[in-house]
Amino acid sequence: GLLPAQEAAVGSLTIYVIPRNSVLLPQEVPIYIGKRRSAVVRAPRGSGDVLAAVDAQVREVARAMSFSLDSIAEALSDRVPLGQPGAEWKRPFKSSLGYEVTFSLLNPDPRAHSVHWEIEGAIHRYVDPLLGKLSTLAKFSVDSQILYYAALGVTPRFDAASSSYILSAHSLPHVINPVEARLGSSASSLYPVLNFLLYVPERLHSPLYIQDKDGASVPTNAFHSPRWGGIMVYNVERETANETSLPRRVDVDMTRVMEVFLAQLRLLFGILPGPLPEGAILESPGNEGLCDWELDRLLWARTVENVATVSTTLTSLAQLLGKISNIVIKDDVASQVYHAVAFAQEALAELSQGRLDSAFQASKAAINASERAFFDPSLLHLLYFPDDQKFQPATPSRLS
Repeated sequence: GLLPAQEAAVGSLTIYVIPRNSVLLPQEVPIYIGKRRSAVVRAPRGSGDVLAAVDAQVREVARAMSFSLDSIAEALSDRVPLGQPGAEWKRPFKSSLGYEVTFSLLNPDPRAHSVHWEIEGAIHRYVDPLLGKLSTLAKFSVDSQILYYAALGVTPRFDAASSSYILSAHSLPHVINPVEARLGSSASSLYPVLNFLLYVPERLHSPLYIQDKDGASVPTNAFHSPRWGGIMVYNVERETANETSLPRRVDVDMTRVMEVFLAQLRLLFGILPGPLPEGAILESPGNEGLCDWELDRLLWARTVENVATVSTTLTSLAQLLGKISNIVIKDDVASQVYHAVAFAQEALAELSQGRLDSAFQASKAAINASERAFFDPSLLHLLYFPDDQKFQPATPSRLS
């Protein structure tokens, strides 16, 4: 058997090659990808060039578990033209020092439904392990709320064939704005806000189902909006003949709900399932909801994004200051610019050596330095009031 692997370094990958007759894996399984930073590859059958075949398999596994050109495109999605197919829905939240996660229960019909959800326990069991894993990236805060008489703002269509109500794909973008007004302003939030809404349809519009662009029912009865969050419709079981008293008690199945919200959270951070080698089995990440190698890919993406953002910020600063004549740059502003460049170069150098953790930390330091330079108080009034908007007190002319 295999000896237990030591704790693998961040950004590393270990691939074990076993004989084709080994019983470590079921005979029908050619590849096993673990939740840590390792995989097992079975040597292929055949009498040809075995080493070449194994090499091809190993490369395929490494591509599936590592950072790729597609990952770069997704990390730099702000620079991808919207016209490219599939670009918009993949846009993850931008890199940030922190994020605020809010779970909201929307009950538009409290006279008919008394909805109970064990949100605190669900956050502890399902959300905290994942956010703990992501704490390498940023700080997270989590809260929850219940909103009564909060409707979606879109009238669903009645489908006589199924005796149900339908939210079509083209109506989904119009669902968010009316609801957002009830959620509380995210403008006052220090960090980006991820919204997760559980909507229990009013009795008049139950059951309510979401359809995709092809008119098929969405299995999860949920949808997500890039850089905003997700909404899940939770239908109440139809009333039985002897149920006449209102409101009906509704106990939410939090396991089912959290499975949907955690999948949406992964999408919102750009943690997308990549193509796996044929026949490969993927180990479940467990209650953490994230494999170690997926976290590594996310660190790669955030590091690349941070360095690109630093470049954009400093370029914008240089262009703005170039339009202002006779400007004096304070020493501490210049120092922040130098630090930003140095940290960005360090991040790239560390990436090239495979030192992912230190590369990410350097990229965060570069972001901080570039933003301190850009938003320095000594520059803000110059940037907002250029020369052509500055006035000098008028000197009275002497009358002759």
